[in-house]
Amino acid sequence: MEKLKKALSSDDQEEEKGIVTQLSDATTLSWGTRIRGFIICFVLGIVLSVLGTILLFLKNGLTLFAIFYTIGNVLSLVSTCFLMGPLNQLKKMFAKTRIIATILVLVMIVLTLVAALALHNAVLAIVCCVIQFLALAWYSLSYIPFARDMAKKCFAGCIE
Repeated sequence: MEKLKKALSSDDQEEEKGIVTQLSDATTLSWGTRIRGFIICFVLGIVLSVLGTILLFLKNGLTLFAIFYTIGNVLSLVSTCFLMGPLNQLKKMFAKTRIIATILVLVMIVLTLVAALALHNAVLAIVCCVIQFLALAWYSLSYIPFARDMAKKCFAGCIE
């Protein structure tokens, strides 16, 4: 009945809302659905990354390795969109504390694929994957309070 009243009333409240608000209202997921989406994407990302690593040891498996490993990392990164929403995730990715790590991850994803698919250079592709992994780890640590400081101290202690 309430919907009928809104439809027949002359209030233009829907038109006053912004497009982002309307889109957000139309696509809200329950908390349970968000958790399931996160788990499915994250686990699938890990499985694809591990599968890509296994494929590396096959003859001519470099291309498959680069594709599976990179898609796995992207899926793991995208999985957090289920928890906080895509717009909020993008805002947090490009926040002042994460922008360098985010850009490095994105650049390494592209360079990994270029090294494997266009250049067919196995060593460069593996180096890009290692840097991609380290950048993604550094990016992930930014979400844990004081984790980056702890990692810096840990590695500083190992070097001395």
